Amino acid sequence: MPFIPKNLLVIAMLFFLFISCSQEPIEPTTADLQFKKQQSQADELDNSALEGLFYPKKITKDVSYGAHPEEKFDIYLPAGRSYLKTKVLIVLHGGGWTNGDKSGMENFVEQLWHDNPNHAIVNMNYVLADASNPAFPNQFQNIRAVIAFLTNNNVHFKIKPEFALLGNSSGGHLSLMYDYVYDLNDQVKFVSTTVGPTDFTDPYYQNMPNFEELMELLVDENVYPNIEENLDVLSPAHNTSHSSSPTIMFYGENDPIVPYANAITLYQELQESGVPTSFHTYEGGHNNWSAEDNNHKHQQLNAFIQQYLPIE
Repeated sequence: MPFIPKNLLVIAMLFFLFISCSQEPIEPTTADLQFKKQQSQADELDNSALEGLFYPKKITKDVSYGAHPEEKFDIYLPAGRSYLKTKVLIVLHGGGWTNGDKSGMENFVEQLWHDNPNHAIVNMNYVLADASNPAFPNQFQNIRAVIAFLTNNNVHFKIKPEFALLGNSSGGHLSLMYDYVYDLNDQVKFVSTTVGPTDFTDPYYQNMPNFEELMELLVDENVYPNIEENLDVLSPAHNTSHSSSPTIMFYGENDPIVPYANAITLYQELQESGVPTSFHTYEGGHNNWSAEDNNHKHQQLNAFIQQYLPIE
């Protein structure tokens, strides 16, 4: 038998051991099989479902959308949110364009979120009008800034940049005007107004004491010259068109602040423009309605949300 050096024998043994091991299949463990199953299931999920596993319900207050101290909003983000599906309800407070704060809408927002838990909600402030800051068009531009901010940060917030505007009193006026005039990209899918002014050409306003002084405070005349003769440019009822978004309206028949005729005028103009409209009236005045009427309002609003801003 020929002599084989010891070192060559060791090398040969290692070689055959390597070949033998490489050819034998490795049996997966139970943990391996479970991991593989989870990976397969994950591959079948879309991005929205995956995001829902990692993003819980969250509320963030006083997010700045501009340099002015009043340019802030609160954002309510649902669990399971996704930039593929989570649409946004934007709420605007009232206060005659010169007063008010988003804090006054918190009870409404909580009820709204309870009824629509899969939507995101933004409760926004806008810069209140004073001698240095006219309301129009600045407050319309505040809405535009919020929508642009949310659109540019939709992946961060995990929201889909489709919106509804829900305004109360002066906030209702702002919501209507933004949708009918400024929403050039059709990001607003419906608008809700609760006792919002719609027609400044109504004799009611012309007969108000100090109405001209109020307009001087509210209006930037560099943008709207001779406003006393052109009040229709700031009146939502005179700016409807076939491209206006579906509109839901809530008004009091005995409102001492916003005449009920404003509601009738807007409704008629929307009908003539072929805009889907849901119009609801109550016996009370300026949003001081009975509990039963308020419950009815929330039911109608929720149905409108499901129809025109559904979560798919």
